[in-house]
Amino acid sequence: MFPIIPANSATAASGNDEGIFGFGNWSGAVSMTNLVSNAGVVSSDVTGVGTVRGGLAACEYGGDKAIFGFGHDGSAVSMTNLVSNAGVVSSDVTGVGTARNNLAACSFGDDKGIFGFGEPGPTAVTNLVSNAGVVATDTTGVGTSRYGVAACEFGGDKAIFGFGKAGGNTAVTNLVSNAGVVASDQATVTGTARRYLAACGYGDDKGIFGYGSSYVSMTNLVSNAGVVSSDVTGVGTVRGYLAATQYDQDKGIFGYGFNDSGVTAVTNLVSNAGVVASDQATVTGTTRSHLAACSFN
Repeated sequence: MFPIIPANSATAASGNDEGIFGFGNWSGAVSMTNLVSNAGVVSSDVTGVGTVRGGLAACEYGGDKAIFGFGHDGSAVSMTNLVSNAGVVSSDVTGVGTARNNLAACSFGDDKGIFGFGEPGPTAVTNLVSNAGVVATDTTGVGTSRYGVAACEFGGDKAIFGFGKAGGNTAVTNLVSNAGVVASDQATVTGTARRYLAACGYGDDKGIFGYGSSYVSMTNLVSNAGVVSSDVTGVGTVRGYLAATQYDQDKGIFGYGFNDSGVTAVTNLVSNAGVVASDQATVTGTTRSHLAACSFN
């Protein structure tokens, strides 16, 4: 006999249940990671795997796995490290595409990912990630070439790159379709132009950009149509060079970063309504900046 499934029941979607912060640098580059539980609790350091580096990016792929990619280990690199649906980081995979750092990445199309923008250059080149974690060769860049950008998913299967530096700080955004096609620049949003910020999804189909340099804490919400709001008054420690990830399906977390007082390991949780909480007690992970984060499982 087949099991009887009650009417109106549903199995929770895979992905976005847990998160991972990884790599980064301060006095020197590192490769340790810190897992984020589905309650938003950040673990102590997990011994690093792969080339130590900062200025990298990360995104989910395959519905429940993740990938760290690119970065700087003395010079720009293009290697990647896959993350299993148990949060285990693999050794280096030979890089594909233009070596660069200070780029961004996010998922799209339910089970794929995209790396985009960065320096040296700056550049607007992108690299798609298949649902098996295979990184494609360069796709010609669309939009303003810049670095220090952030990216997140919205609308369930689409993505957005935003902000960054191109000569000066910008507030420009570029939408990504559910086929991974990057659109031309959107009219500058009303948010404060800045770089080295972070972004993640929340509320199932929306996103949030937050923090950034020169050391602010304001946020900008992204609607499920990809519209970026004006500044929301900041909560928590002002900082840049931080990372953010979704967790528990519909919530988010900003963590780590740097400001004029030095590096931090502070985190700020984001509710499923996009409300940012005050600073959490410093986690047990190593203080650092220039790291990356994404969801998995």
